[in-house]
Amino acid sequence: MEPGAEFWGWAGRTVGAPARTITGAPVWLRLVSAPEDKASGKLWDGALDAQHAFGDLDGHRPVLLAAHDAVDGGTAYQAELTARVDEPVLSDDPILRHDLQLPDSWWTDLAGTLEKVAAVSTNRVAVRQQYMDRAISEFVGIPAPASPCWTTAHSDVHWANLCAPLRILDWEGWGRAPEGFDAATLYAYSLLQEDVAARVRNVFTVLGSPAGLAAEATVCAQLLQTVARGDNLALEGRLKQWGRELRYRSGDC
Repeated sequence: MEPGAEFWGWAGRTVGAPARTITGAPVWLRLVSAPEDKASGKLWDGALDAQHAFGDLDGHRPVLLAAHDAVDGGTAYQAELTARVDEPVLSDDPILRHDLQLPDSWWTDLAGTLEKVAAVSTNRVAVRQQYMDRAISEFVGIPAPASPCWTTAHSDVHWANLCAPLRILDWEGWGRAPEGFDAATLYAYSLLQEDVAARVRNVFTVLGSPAGLAAEATVCAQLLQTVARGDNLALEGRLKQWGRELRYRSGDC
């Protein structure tokens, strides 16, 4: 590892830092830990599965160079080396708290890259219908809308996972989700910045359409659930307003 800051992931589950290979090539080292009996499944295998499924996505996804698993004292560890991204993320927080002036080309690249992701076939699941049935009813107040189409999603497209020029980071949770899920996620994390939120809706026309209702309701429910747990409190008012809009669109207002 190189001298410098360490970057901790959600709830301390991961830590990342800049490093160099034995030949001096700049890389990013990420260490994941979990109890040994939970070191499997979607999140554990996500980065390696993504490398096989997507490659570098025309340069918009950092390449996974190596991965190594180890177990010590009942705790499993996974070390990943990826190509280092020199550009900083667009926000230190998943929630966008400042205005962004991104060029049209960036939005075109994002839309095109997520379209390529959506077209990939996979058995991985990012969002389960059972969750939608329960959470949308509880947190949005409508029956879970039927999704006319399920596609492959990154599933965590927020501003702390995006760079300019475009790089999309953190691929551990990708899988099948209702059409428009990535767009709805980015929109949710943009709600404090009205101009950016409007741009997301303009770029991703599935938002606001009948085809996108299931994805929007799912993301709204997910984040309202985090609010109920004490997280993402800055979004609470905007999410509740979005929920009211979704209830109106569903005809259940």
